[in-house]
Amino acid sequence: MKKLFYLLLLLLAFGQAALAQNAEIKGFLYDKKNGEPLIYTNVYLKGTKLGIATDANGYFLITRIPPGRYVLMATQIGYDTLQEPVELVAGQILSKKLFLAESARQLDVVEIEGSRSTYRRENTVNVSLTQITPKDIKLTASVGGETDLAQYIQTVPGVVSSGDQGGQVFIRGGTLAQNLTLLDGMIIYNPFHSIGMYSIFESDLLKTVDFYTAGFNADYGGRASSVIDARTIDGNKVRHSGRASANTVAAKLNVDGPLWSKNGSTLTYLASARHSYLDRLGPTIYPWAERNGNRLGFGFTDLFGKLALSTSNGSKVSVSAFDFRDRADIGAPNQFNWKNSGLGLNFLFIPDGSTALIGGQFSYSSYTINTSSTNSPPRKSTIDALNGQFDFTYFINKSELKYGFGVVRNNTLYESPFQANIPGENTLLYTQDASNTEAFAFIKYRINLPKFIIDPGLRYHYYSSLGEGSIEPRLGAKWFVLPNFKLKGSAGRYSQNLITTRSDQDVVNLFNGFISSPGQVSVPGGGQAASKLQFANHFVVGTEFEPAKKLEVDVEAYLKDFTQIINVNAIRTSADDPVFIAERGRAVGIDFAVKYAQARYEVRGTYSLARVTRQIGDLTYFPFYDRRHNVNLVGSIFPLANRKDIQVDVRFNLGSGLPFTQTQGFFESVNFQGGGAGPFINENGTLGINYGTPQDYNRARLPYYHRLDVSLKRQIVLSKNGNLEINVGATNLYNRANVFFIERINAARRVNQLPILPYLALSASF
Repeated sequence: MKKLFYLLLLLLAFGQAALAQNAEIKGFLYDKKNGEPLIYTNVYLKGTKLGIATDANGYFLITRIPPGRYVLMATQIGYDTLQEPVELVAGQILSKKLFLAESARQLDVVEIEGSRSTYRRENTVNVSLTQITPKDIKLTASVGGETDLAQYIQTVPGVVSSGDQGGQVFIRGGTLAQNLTLLDGMIIYNPFHSIGMYSIFESDLLKTVDFYTAGFNADYGGRASSVIDARTIDGNKVRHSGRASANTVAAKLNVDGPLWSKNGSTLTYLASARHSYLDRLGPTIYPWAERNGNRLGFGFTDLFGKLALSTSNGSKVSVSAFDFRDRADIGAPNQFNWKNSGLGLNFLFIPDGSTALIGGQFSYSSYTINTSSTNSPPRKSTIDALNGQFDFTYFINKSELKYGFGVVRNNTLYESPFQANIPGENTLLYTQDASNTEAFAFIKYRINLPKFIIDPGLRYHYYSSLGEGSIEPRLGAKWFVLPNFKLKGSAGRYSQNLITTRSDQDVVNLFNGFISSPGQVSVPGGGQAASKLQFANHFVVGTEFEPAKKLEVDVEAYLKDFTQIINVNAIRTSADDPVFIAERGRAVGIDFAVKYAQARYEVRGTYSLARVTRQIGDLTYFPFYDRRHNVNLVGSIFPLANRKDIQVDVRFNLGSGLPFTQTQGFFESVNFQGGGAGPFINENGTLGINYGTPQDYNRARLPYYHRLDVSLKRQIVLSKNGNLEINVGATNLYNRANVFFIERINAARRVNQLPILPYLALSASF
């Protein structure tokens, strides 16, 4: 044993000595026009195999370089190639800041293709991950004249939308509360507006969005289904710029620019305001929609601001703030409003003489939703959270080691009448006021080998209010079977404490309250659940195939096994039944995605086959978002050769019908106030609805949903930095009457999704 120990010490010393004989180059790559990082761009040493692609911060690190003279190069489609001579000595760590200028050819010729997809396929496991940039979003048919992240996400396979109204998105069988949404590290509890084509994310401000539909690694946690991690730009470091636009739905203004610059350090600002007026102008612009029962009572206001300080060596610190508000009135009792607000600080520190990255963030965010109705007491839910995290990243050749720790503290306040059809309970309120602290630590190590990428991770998440911890191993892997064919897979365990108070058996319910750690959680058959946490196991396998140049085919099969879901007990038949119950769930499916991109056009097609079930004891039912078939066809083309001033975008969506519970009958519901002691024989009751037995829940299906959106954009150059864009198009071009819901009592009143909405939009950049 002692000999083995000395041998290991000798090998370690030899390895360190060998590394000391080499040199390293680290740095950042920026766009010369505005100073923003250029992500997923190749940086390499000319005439060698030494190189790497920049990450989401524009950071690159080339290791194990023998001493000598080289030419450092950076290449990206649409930019002039950079070449810079460098001379390295043994043990040196050379820091560089590189700037790429747009090529003159790019100003006249459209190039849709980019290196982002290649980076994902060659450098990451890339399981259930869609990396989205503003460029991708702009290649999707706009709705109302403005492209939005919500519109793009709905074209990703595995995503089910509640439709044009409601603004709810369900990802591979997960509920709204099971999706983690981050904006510059700040937790967002509801990222979608009630008009389902718009999110709180302003597309022009986004830098990257990492969208995980399953199988995410250990650096994310506290949610059991999916992740949306959005990062914004820092602002123009070269000049003041902006964009103003107006259309039939909303108007907005974005501005950014430098505030201070000295010795390579720059302080920039970024501000955005967007306000919709569809609820006020809708009856005037689209009078036929109101006559047909389509209440266009949607409105929202989004405010976002950011200050970012970048230093000469690439370190930076930023402060972001937001206030997002939404209001909707689609007819009583569906009248509600919600508000997201928050403040956050992010930092990235690069020590001199080291190749490590030290990052972290601290933030506060709050979400409140209210409903008001003349038919029932008001409902309210509030959640706020303090969030802090430190993480450390080390690059070892093309491999990456990352670890970190943090804490999340949230407070929930919930007030709502019981939603069971039980005499007397329609006047009683269920309330909860709770606090919870979550602490976590994680580590992951992505190992890049010639034929394999292995990405193991481990997370420990502790929920103090419950006194429970969760050990969560994660693993991803990719095998480069052939240069154009890859196999990949991932598996992991996930947990969360937060639950939504919307039952999975509801058909139309726009009120989504949040509760943490409900006091009592029952199991079918009686008794209490051993744990109050929710758990899920993810299993994903897939392929990446490039059968021809510029053609990509992806296939993924997945299983999400929700071993415990805490849900509202929608089958309560008496006041003695538990309010919350432990269920099991399963989401299984297969997703297909095809993409073909030429210099002047891009075509994407996706198909999802899925089955989502929930189980309460012996009862198995389909949640309201169980869509069996879902198809998306998306196309973007620049029809005129050697020009980019005209763009045509098309999107077609086809989805099979969602489940709903049919009404079995009606009865007179008497309140029995005072325990039945009063003269209830002469009392007038309210109209009660008979939904049948629990086995009848969600056994019926709504009709198929389908919609065609088209847009035509024309860009007019006004000056070197200014242009005018004219956008005309139509949402739901052939005016498909997609059903939203039919009123239970007045079955003659059918509420549809949005009818055909033609639009005109104008925007000016400066």
